[in-house]
Amino acid sequence: MSTDDTTEDGDGDPVDTEEGSVRDKLEQEAERAAEQFDEGIVDLLSWVLDTETRARIYVYLRQNPGSTSEEIAEGTGLYPSTVREALAELNDEEKVERRKRESSGAGNNPYEYTAMAPSDLVTTVVDEVQEELNTVFNLDSHLGIGSNENVEPVDITVRSDDEGAEDEDDEHTADDN
Repeated sequence: MSTDDTTEDGDGDPVDTEEGSVRDKLEQEAERAAEQFDEGIVDLLSWVLDTETRARIYVYLRQNPGSTSEEIAEGTGLYPSTVREALAELNDEEKVERRKRESSGAGNNPYEYTAMAPSDLVTTVVDEVQEELNTVFNLDSHLGIGSNENVEPVDITVRSDDEGAEDEDDEHTADDN
């Protein structure tokens, strides 16, 4: 056996000694891909929720519903005061729900938070974008140039998976006739 490239590990499996095992390389690439995916989601949510802080809190709450601000701060690595401020804003915007944590003992029961479903978040964002696009479309009338008639030509529709499947079924049925 040549000792230039490989050796056997304790289980008798070949291991590439120059650059680590193939398994290690695959695990590193998988971790890197997951981190890039997570960062991509955070970037997108940062746009939707206005800041990266709020996006990180939202993702944490989707993974850990019913968390307190202290738990969120610990889980995200954000400062507790930053988390409390962002949670107050998200609660005011109804993007997170807040309720008192139930406890049998005496003492202060902290608030626990749960983030709205992603489908509901998308719907609220779409409504806001649609309104802003219609405002831009009617800019001339807002500036007093041209017609004073406001029209709303932008209509964005969000379908759930179930609605999409029904539409496809309807199309197939119509095609079959």
